[in-house]
Amino acid sequence: MAFAIGMRIPPKIRGLGLEGLCAWAASVGLGAVDLGGDVSQEHLATLARHNLRLGSVDAVGTGDILSRDPERRGRGTQALRAHIDRVAELGAKVIFVCFVPGERDISRREAFDIWAEAFPPIVEHAESKGVSFAVEGWPGGGPLYSTVGYTPEVLRAMIERCPSPSLGLCYDPSHLVRLGIDHLRFLDEFASRVRHCHGKDTELLPDGQYRFGHMSAVLHKSPGFSEGPWRYCIPGDGTVNWARVGFRLHEAGYSGPISIELEDARYWGSLELEQQGIVKALGHLRSHAC
Repeated sequence: MAFAIGMRIPPKIRGLGLEGLCAWAASVGLGAVDLGGDVSQEHLATLARHNLRLGSVDAVGTGDILSRDPERRGRGTQALRAHIDRVAELGAKVIFVCFVPGERDISRREAFDIWAEAFPPIVEHAESKGVSFAVEGWPGGGPLYSTVGYTPEVLRAMIERCPSPSLGLCYDPSHLVRLGIDHLRFLDEFASRVRHCHGKDTELLPDGQYRFGHMSAVLHKSPGFSEGPWRYCIPGDGTVNWARVGFRLHEAGYSGPISIELEDARYWGSLELEQQGIVKALGHLRSHAC
């Protein structure tokens, strides 16, 4: 069992330029890079020169598609369908997406209803092109947390409405931990849908949980990448059991990379800190998930 370990590109490392960051990634033993929304044949050639594989490509137009405004929804749909065509022509297979509504006052139920109307035909178009979406379960911003698809309840309804295998998941256990959802039981149910995986963890903060419960802090300033009761961190500094995650992904036949998503305040703010965080996360994932 050996997964390629890759990364989503943090801001300071992105400042090295694609050639520079790929050279650095290869030098420390990474095997994949998520390119974000901008992908071209030249970008893929740069990855290939450094023996790196493409992890995922970001979606475009999602907020417009999940809007109350029909004209805005149409523009977003057109942009994403064109993006799917371009990604398919380049041979990429996975589009990372987070279903965040375009208006901040949309409720979770309204967001799902808009998704259920607008998105299944787009997924079917992706399937016809041999491309899959990888839906990440980030809840979104408070107080409504209206992102579509971060609980098993809603994911089940999404799959019932759109059973296409191109409606896949980006498994990111850090979000499940902060929400109190069993991250291993989640794989028991949804592992066959996993098309991408993020290497990110969550540390639960007992003092913050006592002061704030499961709610975000109101008067207290939370640390970076935190709402008070928890904080995102690199794999190995949190509660995720990466050995069992790796085993269950392997058993499900997952063959994609585990892409380190660096959202840890301890390793943020400078190129050196970002590189240190990536390298430490890489070491833990190699030892436990692979």
